[in-house]
Amino acid sequence: MKKLIVVSAALAAVLATPAFAGDDMAGMNMSAKPSAAKASSNAALTDAEVKKVDPASGMVTLKHGALENVGMPPMTMAFKAKDPAMVKQVHVGDKVKVRVENVDGTLTIVKLEKQS
Repeated sequence: MKKLIVVSAALAAVLATPAFAGDDMAGMNMSAKPSAAKASSNAALTDAEVKKVDPASGMVTLKHGALENVGMPPMTMAFKAKDPAMVKQVHVGDKVKVRVENVDGTLTIVKLEKQS
């Protein structure tokens, strides 16, 4: 029993030393703002294809790539359009670039660009 206490105390002392305290980040400026590249990737548009348009509900069904800002893998899903004009400008089969965000708990297309 004494041996276990001694070993436990020795292990605790070793782990408490600065060598194991995570000095890997020493000298890093933790107050720096995210880089412009990081900020622009946050607003990136995702490629998608319009599969269905429902003007009555304001919904557009998209087959889209990964929506990283909302943690969604590629799939086909219907989204609410923030602006009703978005629904009127697209047709089934159109290739688009979109930005989807969580707006008040609803995944919403906040930006839509039709591709030529």
